[in-house]
Amino acid sequence: MSLEVSIALRAEQDMTLQYRWYLENADLDVAERYLFAVHETILRVVERPDLGCRRHFQAPELSHIRSIQVKKPFDRHLLFYMEGNALRIERIMHGARDLPKRLLEDPEQ
Repeated sequence: MSLEVSIALRAEQDMTLQYRWYLENADLDVAERYLFAVHETILRVVERPDLGCRRHFQAPELSHIRSIQVKKPFDRHLLFYMEGNALRIERIMHGARDLPKRLLEDPEQ
C-alpha cells in the first residue's frame, strides 16, 4: 500500500518558480528534467518515507518535517515533506538558503 500524496501550494509555487528560472537561464530540456527529477524523488519518498532526514527546526510548524535531496543532477535542491496518513510535500528549494526562515515564507519573496 502506498501513501496518498498531496502537494502544498507553496511546493507547487517553488517548482513553478524553479522551472521558469531554468527556462530563462538554461533551456526547456533542463527545465523538464528538473520536473522529472522532482517527480522521481517524490515517488522514491512514497515508497520509503523514512529515507529523508528528520529536521530539527525551532519553529513549531516545522517540528515534523523531513528533507531529501532531489534526484541528481538537481541534488542541491531539497524536497521537504511531512508524513502521516498521507505524504505532504511542503516545499522544494535550494539547500543553500536560510532554510528555517525561507521554509515559512512565501516562495515569491
